[in-house]
Amino acid sequence: MNALISVSDKTGVLALAQGLHALGVKLLSTGGTAKLLADAGLPVTEVADHTGFPEMLDGRVKTLHPKIHGGLLARRALPAHVAALAEHGIETIDLLVVNLYPFEATVAKAGCTLEDAIENIDIGGPAMVRSAAKNWQDVAVLTDASQYDAVLAELQAGNGKLSDKTRFALSVAAFNRIADYDGAISDFLSAVDFEASAGQPAPVRALFPAQSNGRFVKLQDLRYGENPHQQAAFYRDLYPAPGSLVSANQLQGKELSYNNIADADAAWECVKSFDVPACVIVKHANPCGVAVGADALEAYSKAFQTDPTSAFGGIIAFNRPVDLATAQQVHKQFVEVLMAPGYSDEALALFQSTKAKQNVRVLQIALPAGGATDWDNGRNAMDVKRVGSGLLIQTADNHELQLSDLKVVTKKQPTPAELQDLLFAWKVAKYVKSNAIVFCKDGMTMGVGAGQMSRLDSARIASIKAEHAKLSLAGTAVASDAFFPFRDGLDVVVDAGATCVIQPGGSMRDQEVIDAADERGVAMVFSGVRHFRH
Repeated sequence: MNALISVSDKTGVLALAQGLHALGVKLLSTGGTAKLLADAGLPVTEVADHTGFPEMLDGRVKTLHPKIHGGLLARRALPAHVAALAEHGIETIDLLVVNLYPFEATVAKAGCTLEDAIENIDIGGPAMVRSAAKNWQDVAVLTDASQYDAVLAELQAGNGKLSDKTRFALSVAAFNRIADYDGAISDFLSAVDFEASAGQPAPVRALFPAQSNGRFVKLQDLRYGENPHQQAAFYRDLYPAPGSLVSANQLQGKELSYNNIADADAAWECVKSFDVPACVIVKHANPCGVAVGADALEAYSKAFQTDPTSAFGGIIAFNRPVDLATAQQVHKQFVEVLMAPGYSDEALALFQSTKAKQNVRVLQIALPAGGATDWDNGRNAMDVKRVGSGLLIQTADNHELQLSDLKVVTKKQPTPAELQDLLFAWKVAKYVKSNAIVFCKDGMTMGVGAGQMSRLDSARIASIKAEHAKLSLAGTAVASDAFFPFRDGLDVVVDAGATCVIQPGGSMRDQEVIDAADERGVAMVFSGVRHFRH
């Protein structure tokens, strides 16, 4: 049995080679890998000696040779292939261990030049990997150090042989790695503006490359999609953002459904945008209750008050660990999914105490280290929406409004407390489907109107929900995710009890709406930013 080992990342390769040698496997290798093995006392043949042709062009050509690819591609069960190998003195290569030049890591470095990027495009490695993966019936190919231990253990247990199942799985993993690698190269190079890059130390790159190569790994098949007649699966980014839903550890409960995952993402993204203890309750992709408090229990109690009816069967997210007192309150309600950075042992035991609550899907997700205001940490950089035979790709709505960004446009000035409520309402409105109207007071949503074709209807629905929850809207702050096109929307929220309003501004009738606010004696601020969420 012959093994060719040529790796850029040498993690674990020496132990693998020692194990292969102990099994009587003949070792071939290149460059630095060959030196590493030889220095460890292992007998190893340099590829140049094997092919009878030296490495050349600064290492660009070393394994592109018939003695390498013939040894990888020959079908052992075909007499003509075996005869061709014998005629040309080519030995079979039965195991290939290759990982590729670190292109992804190279281009991720600040100031990476085009030359550095090009020189880290591997040619021989992918060619060998493709040859070995194509001939999986006869050749095993390892492309990642995480595979070494299991493959070596199977070889040791099987007297130097691997099962068809293992070789095929390794082949699939190899083709996936090549696809990821080529996708990264395409993403980088197709974003380069060649003319603008002339004379620049690093290439000038467009935000949106000429070709998009999305790469995702399947986490699980789902029972069905949005509806039982649809099939579905859950995938994650190849390089997921830290603290995102795909990193969740499910501690108990039934399998997550398609709708569970969609709603859980909405709840988690909203709750982790707060630095203080917060709770978000989501139903059908919209927050129906959001609040901050001194601790998780207070935040939950306030969030639940907003809309107890909609909270039934909802998704609940916390940005603080859940203790027993909080769990006891949540335990009283029917909840589909519960998310938090952690849980006390007592809290988890409570959900295991009854058969009904054992079905609650309890997820633990680590918050990103950067905190709520670090938009480069734990946030998707891009949003993608599938449309007929195409994609819409945009930068994610990661804008964080600051107090200094607000522009007071009315005669009445908002009080410091009202300013804080306006900022809170604005943060919540960003996660509510447009058209969105959100009433808030004292760090708590008082009424949420979402997803209506008319902003007036959203305002009326928010008022109705507050009435049903027996919450007074007197003295509330209101956020509108987009401008009021007419004064009628403002009149509705003021009639309901609002004393201050935040909206983006930018309408042809801004002055009409400002005049209406002055007439009604309420304060209004412009954010200058819209938060449509479709």
